[in-house]
Amino acid sequence: MVRSMKDGLDQTSEQREFVALARDFALREIRPRAREVDDADHESPLDLWAKAAKLGLTSFMLPEEYGGGGVGDLVTQALVTEELCYGDIGIGNLLTSNGFFAGPVEALGSPEQRRRWLTPLTGDDPPMTALAVTEPAVGSDAAALRTRAVRDGSGYVLSGQKTWISNAPYARYIVVFATVDPALRSRGVTAFVVERDMPGLRVGRALPKMGQRAIVSAEVFLDDVRVPAENRLGEEGQGFYGLMRTFDASRILIAAACAGLCRAALDTALRYAREREQFGKPIIEHQAVAFRLADMAARTDAAHLLAMRAARVFDAGEPATQEAAIAKLVASENAMWCTWAALQTHGGWGYSREFLLEKWMRDAKLEEIEEGTSDIQRLIISRSLAKSGAM
Repeated sequence: MVRSMKDGLDQTSEQREFVALARDFALREIRPRAREVDDADHESPLDLWAKAAKLGLTSFMLPEEYGGGGVGDLVTQALVTEELCYGDIGIGNLLTSNGFFAGPVEALGSPEQRRRWLTPLTGDDPPMTALAVTEPAVGSDAAALRTRAVRDGSGYVLSGQKTWISNAPYARYIVVFATVDPALRSRGVTAFVVERDMPGLRVGRALPKMGQRAIVSAEVFLDDVRVPAENRLGEEGQGFYGLMRTFDASRILIAAACAGLCRAALDTALRYAREREQFGKPIIEHQAVAFRLADMAARTDAAHLLAMRAARVFDAGEPATQEAAIAKLVASENAMWCTWAALQTHGGWGYSREFLLEKWMRDAKLEEIEEGTSDIQRLIISRSLAKSGAM
C-alpha cells in the first residue's frame, strides 16, 4: 500500500512524472534489496547506483546546462526524495547524495567550476562525491573548524582530519571546508574541491554504523594536500555562508526522507494489523493498536507537510532556516517514533529480522543526529524566535 500525501500542492506534469519514476524504482529496485544491503559489511550497492543513474535519479537535482534533470526547485526534490526513501531511507539517501556535494558548488562556484565538477555527475556512470565538514573535535559548531588552509604561492596547503564523511571510500571529488584563520571563526571558513588523486589525501577505514549502511562513512586525512587556487569555491571566508545555505536545503530534504520512512512504517504496520488476529479479531479492531496507527498517520502527515512548507519558503527565496529546522526536528523525531510504533504493532515479529522494521528503526536514529542534532534544531528555532518575537 502506498498512501498518497494530500498537501494542497498542485503538482505539475513534470513533478508527477519524476514522482512516479521514483516511486516505481523504490518499489521495484530499492525495497527488495534493503535487507541485503544492510547485511553487506561496509559496501554501498554500486549496481543500484548505476541503475538509478541511468534513469537520472542520481542527478535529477542538477541543472540542465550541465546534463542534469533540471529540477532546481526544492519542492520537487523533496517529493522525489520522499518516494525513494519510502523504498528504503538508507538507499534513498545514497542515491541523492551527490546533491549535497553540488550544493556548495552551485552556491559558491563560478560558471567554469560548476561546469567542471557538476557535468561529470550527470552521465550514465557518474562518480560519487562527498562533503567534508565534521572533525573529531568539531561537530555542531562548524565555525570552530581546525582543518587549516594555508596560502602557498598559486594555491593552498590543506592539513587536518575529517570524520564521518559519507561516501568517502568511493568519492572522486570532496568539498572540504577548512579555515584560513581559526581566530576568524565563521569568517575564516573556506570551501575547496579536493580531488581523490591529489597527493596527501588519505581515506581511513570504514566506520561501523548502527544503521543506514548503504552509505559508507570513513575518516579523511589531509596531509599537506596542495590544492590549486582555482579549486577554491568563492572567496576566502565565504565557505560558511555556502555551508549554511546547504544545511537549510539538506535539512528540508532530510525531513522529506523521514516522511518517506514514516509512510513505509505506517503502511507496513497497517497491513499487518489488518491481517494479524488476536482474541478473535484483527488487531486493528483493538483500540490500543488502532489509536497507535492513528498517531502514526498524524505524525506521517506532519513530517510531509512541514517538509513541503519549508521547501516552498526556500524556493521563494526567503530565509528558510527556521522552517528547515522545524521540519527536520519534527520529521526526524516522528520517524523514530513511527518506526518504534510499527515495531510495537508487530510484537515479537517486529523485533525479529523477518521484517525490515528493526532496520528502519536503526536507520531512523541517524536522522535525529545528522546535519545538526535535535538539540541543535531546537537551538536554531529558539534563537530565531528570540530575534523575531513571533512565528
